[in-house]
Amino acid sequence: MATKKITQRAGFKTGEYIVYPAHGVGLIHSIEDQEVAGLTLELFVIAFEQDKLTLRVPVAKIKSVGMRKLAEPEEVTKALETVTGRARVKRTMWSRRAQEYEAKINSGDLIAISEVVRDLYRSEDQPEQSYSERQLFEQAMDRMSREIGSVNKISLTEAVKLITKNLAKSPRRGPKTDAADTEEAAA
Repeated sequence: MATKKITQRAGFKTGEYIVYPAHGVGLIHSIEDQEVAGLTLELFVIAFEQDKLTLRVPVAKIKSVGMRKLAEPEEVTKALETVTGRARVKRTMWSRRAQEYEAKINSGDLIAISEVVRDLYRSEDQPEQSYSERQLFEQAMDRMSREIGSVNKISLTEAVKLITKNLAKSPRRGPKTDAADTEEAAA
């Protein structure tokens, strides 16, 4: 008995890149039926190349797990503007802040992830980060660059360069650009 190939379900289709909050950007490899405990489940088979991971997500669960389409270009622009802002670091214990950063990263929300990148970024002339700060920064940077790379159809390296260029524009972070000088003069 041949099963017919399903290529589209719940607004998602095979060959499409998506964001799965707990793992970042993945590719919908296929949509298949699988029998589990006597029930037939329809599953998205999602490949996360960077983690060499394949995930099977029931179609009925995609809303509850927060799976979504890639960000629109306007949201990418907003995320890149977010990283140019002034870092907002709360004066709470690191463990509490670390939990909040982790929650933002795992929310799958590009803007929330860009806030973590902005808040944990350290330029060359700034004090060294702790190991846990560095880990969270790299995790957020990885998620952000993978999504921006997929949306803008650029390599991961190009996406990291684009984000880093925007980070350098933030206050007290790098050499001022002419655009920043003219904005300050106008203010």
